[in-house]
Amino acid sequence: MKKKHPIVIAIDGTSASGKSTNAKLVAKALGFIYVDTGAMYRTLAWHCLSHRIDFHDAKAVATACRKWHTKLECVDGHVRLIVDSYFPEKEIRTVEVSMAVSMIAAVPKVRDWMKATQRDCIQFGNLVMEGRDIGTNVFPDTDYKYYLDAHLEERTKRRVAEGVNENLAARDQRDSQRAAAPLMIALGAKVINNSNMTSEQTSGLLIEDIKKRLKADGR
Repeated sequence: MKKKHPIVIAIDGTSASGKSTNAKLVAKALGFIYVDTGAMYRTLAWHCLSHRIDFHDAKAVATACRKWHTKLECVDGHVRLIVDSYFPEKEIRTVEVSMAVSMIAAVPKVRDWMKATQRDCIQFGNLVMEGRDIGTNVFPDTDYKYYLDAHLEERTKRRVAEGVNENLAARDQRDSQRAAAPLMIALGAKVINNSNMTSEQTSGLLIEDIKKRLKADGR
């Protein structure tokens, strides 16, 4: 009997649309591996800041991305990008990293490297992968594509509740207009606007739809 390929559930969306929270809930419910691709870009941003590499200099950032020593690890069902045997779990969530990450993510050579690395995550099995270009660029062939969004006011409120003041409108614009793998709704993706929904309601919708599709696919 032919072995079936691992399943990839792609969850894309705008900043503060609940991608991380819901992707974790879906992965836990289904017993899949969770992959936060945004954390990978944040790790590179932290690496550049730590080594005083100008994140406005695309060539310098691309060189840093090509030369840094990394490996993928799966710990407790979560994929991590380890740098020089270290996982900067807290360091990548600082305001400085948040300010740098969208510029670093716009560098085409960086996106090429990230795409290859994120595809390598398939080695760990069935994935729930969240980000901004999973369904359009990293795994465009998956049949399980979702796009989360919420009104700007609601997303800003969520960020403030996390203690972060970020210009989400500017971030959305940068992510949508970048030349390399811009933020957009993947062809065939199910769009969920969760402005007035709890995480449990959003993840419940996702899980119900995924289970229906898995059954239809004989999984």
